Amino acid sequence: MAETMSLWPNKEEIISWIKKAEAFASRFSSFVSSTAQVSVAGVPTKSKLTESKPQKPYFDDIGSKNVTAVVGQSALLNCRVKHPGDRTVSWMRKRDLHILTSGIHTYTGDGRFSVRHPEHSDDWDLRIEYVQKRDAGVYECQVNTEPKISLPIMLNVDDAQASIVGSPEIHVMKGSTIAITCTVNVYSTPPSSVHWYHGKSVVDFDSPRGGISLETEKTEAGTTSKLLITKALLSDSGNYTCMPSNATPASAAVHVLNGEHPAAMQTSSGQHCIPLVPVCMMVILMVVSS
Repeated sequence: MAETMSLWPNKEEIISWIKKAEAFASRFSSFVSSTAQVSVAGVPTKSKLTESKPQKPYFDDIGSKNVTAVVGQSALLNCRVKHPGDRTVSWMRKRDLHILTSGIHTYTGDGRFSVRHPEHSDDWDLRIEYVQKRDAGVYECQVNTEPKISLPIMLNVDDAQASIVGSPEIHVMKGSTIAITCTVNVYSTPPSSVHWYHGKSVVDFDSPRGGISLETEKTEAGTTSKLLITKALLSDSGNYTCMPSNATPASAAVHVLNGEHPAAMQTSSGQHCIPLVPVCMMVILMVVSS
């Protein structure tokens, strides 16, 4: 009888197949693991895309949204954008929708406008030199996301103004010191000069009278000019005007008294004193009773 072929694999064949399957599974597992760590044709895998998903741009509100500048000085409108990516940061003037800057480039013929962007920083500040009254209004810092995001900032512009410290009416006794202090609210571009006038005449610091001096101080708060006149004479009475080169002037009226006692008087230190009213009343009563 012919030998019948077995349809079932023997033990050795089964063991061989198992070993081949285990080897294939090991190689397939290694392939899947390595593929997850690389990109195909420069495109990251899904896991990589999830890890490196870019953050959306947003404004970091560090500066004031209401800025006040004085005519003639500089103004700086702050705008800090976090995670801008490849987006463009621009500045627009709201009243006429004029794009002033885009990126680091300026798109206006007015050379007073520029953008301040230190390299590798998130700051995109709009700088306006020599501010004028017409510059007042709303300015928008914009990022061209979809939809667009914007940060409005209001610029207020005040006139450059001189002012007299204390009362504009100054009373001093003859022979004492007249002290008049004038301040100017411009600090970025201080006045090149501050002239003083007595009436319509410029105060002459080299006059034969002598005893006239000027103290000028420039600080972050502005410019201070102090006129000092020692040994006051009756002829020193009158109107004194502080006239800065780039600001509206301010005036004070000086009254030099020869023994009179007004309601308030300036001492040599620049302060005020009140006369001895009760003593005067007692003297009057004594005179009347006699």
